[in-house]
Amino acid sequence: MASTACFMIVSRNDIPIYEAEVGTALKKEDAAHQHQFILHAALDIVQDLAWTTSAMFLKAIDRFNDLVVSVYVTAGHTRLMLLHDSRNDDGIKSFFQEVHELYIKILLNPLYLPGSRITSSHFDTKVRALARKYL
Repeated sequence: MASTACFMIVSRNDIPIYEAEVGTALKKEDAAHQHQFILHAALDIVQDLAWTTSAMFLKAIDRFNDLVVSVYVTAGHTRLMLLHDSRNDDGIKSFFQEVHELYIKILLNPLYLPGSRITSSHFDTKVRALARKYL
């Protein structure tokens, strides 16, 4: 079964620092831009919800047609956002937790400037492998 998924990491200053289309569905040229737009539109909802709950994993916070936005907010208020069409909450939560661990490893790198774009091919490969595993 083909799935649609777009993953994005947004810094505390609302700057996207990592983006990846991780679904298995056929790629359409306009779909990537639409996915980015939906995720950016959900940032206001995330900002409101992040201050009202102590949970890091915010399940389905927004919907667009058959697509759902799920978010994981780190302690430093970095948002891991996933636009997907699946109903696998446990898999999505596991995906977020493992990507959060990878993100922490990036932050521990003395050559990485926090808030800058993540360009590591190793990080990208790991995120895509986790997406295949859990989504």
